[in-house]
Amino acid sequence: MEKKLVIIPTYNEIENISKILQAVFALEGDYHILVIDDGSPDGTAAVVRSLQKVYPEKLHLLERSCKLGLGTAYVTGFKWALSRDYDYVFEMDADFSHNPADLPRLLEACKDGADLSIGSRYCDGINVVNWPLGRIMMSYCASLYVRLALGFKVFDSTAGFICYTRKVLETIDLDAVKMKGYGFQIELKYTAHKLGFRIKEVPVIFVNRKEGTSKMSGGIFGEAFWGVLALRFRKLHPKQS
Repeated sequence: MEKKLVIIPTYNEIENISKILQAVFALEGDYHILVIDDGSPDGTAAVVRSLQKVYPEKLHLLERSCKLGLGTAYVTGFKWALSRDYDYVFEMDADFSHNPADLPRLLEACKDGADLSIGSRYCDGINVVNWPLGRIMMSYCASLYVRLALGFKVFDSTAGFICYTRKVLETIDLDAVKMKGYGFQIELKYTAHKLGFRIKEVPVIFVNRKEGTSKMSGGIFGEAFWGVLALRFRKLHPKQS
């Protein structure tokens, strides 16, 4: 059977972490989870450690001492997954904005020929629930900007709900990734596209978190704006073996 790993970065997600882990483990298909916690002072990691006793073979935890950025968390998780022979690696948030029930749909898209699949808010209209209009417009326009600036025909380039096949993560030079915030999401997708991988968008409904606090900030979008301009002029090469 193929090995599947869901990577969930966390910072102060104590209200959500137990519920999201149990929701993923309730799915058919033997999903494993790697939580990467950036020193949450609210005890998020302690909850994960307690649940490792319930799911000793499936639940894994990496603890970092402080907030080091979303991109560095995922790069760390990708390397961890590759070293343990996982075939499919997912990105997913802890706050239920991404529905765990959609994980099999992303997996199926990759099994049907995609090299990476995106849980897309914008490929079939605007499927966002309970976000303020200003935030919807900021997010939608960010993806529109990426399409225009890079000629990149993905409707939701900033999405953080993704399934990667192993060959994509093996080919991308993860040590060369520049962006650490949400611009990381754009950089990874665009790099995969430039390296010739097939990307499939799967329409999903994104629901704003009900518990906990958003980690979004203006600085995150600033990094993405300038980083996209840099990507336009950067030569992207596969990882050298």
